[in-house]
Amino acid sequence: MLAVFDKSVAKGPDALTSPESGSVSSLKDGFLAKHFASVHSTPVSVNLGSAGLMVYSMDKQNPLLPRLFVVVDDIFCIFQGHIGNVANLKQQYGLNKTANEAIIVIEAYRTLRDRGPYPIDQVVRDFQGKFAFILYDSSSKAAFLAVDIDGSVPIFWGTDADGNLVLSDEKETVIKGCGKSFAPFPKGCFFTSSGGLRSFEHPLNELRPVPRVDSSGEVCGATFNVDPDAKKESPSMPRVGSAANWSNY
Repeated sequence: MLAVFDKSVAKGPDALTSPESGSVSSLKDGFLAKHFASVHSTPVSVNLGSAGLMVYSMDKQNPLLPRLFVVVDDIFCIFQGHIGNVANLKQQYGLNKTANEAIIVIEAYRTLRDRGPYPIDQVVRDFQGKFAFILYDSSSKAAFLAVDIDGSVPIFWGTDADGNLVLSDEKETVIKGCGKSFAPFPKGCFFTSSGGLRSFEHPLNELRPVPRVDSSGEVCGATFNVDPDAKKESPSMPRVGSAANWSNY
């Protein structure tokens, strides 16, 4: 799977960008989408207009961690993996028996956005399983993604030459667009367009960037570790009708 979000939609941490990274413009002339199509059979590309793009393919899948793509009310979600407590979550969100994991993620997001002032970390922590997902809401031009606490489905992210955010489960694809400005997405964390990167395991702690150094001694993006001494408020989302919904939090 691949997602490229314009920097106006999702700006990655500054620590991801390495000097003289060798990055390119991922969105120009569909560069990265074309690369993805060259290494995957029957890829499906979703043009998000000025916001970017999402691409997925059902080939080269791990049968134990299947890939799903769902669109509901202009909310797009690529989900990979599985959630063990699906039945409980369907009941919690009032979904029918045929709802899959991607639909559950979309409904959880809509609940956060429209109705519930719940902590985001609590909602993501309720997903018990091995998973990663990337969600885009075209109505509010907001991105939302998360990786489970074990990093069972590795996601890599980086910034390209235009400052756009690149995300994929394939390291080589991210390197193609971002050069050395990339890193593994941290385990047990989520990212929102306006709230940035947070840990849902340790929601009251800041995340501290640690530069990554390759075998030649060059800096390649950064990893992010929980700082036990730096505290912040638990992330939450105001109710619908507020001047700013969760995507602007």
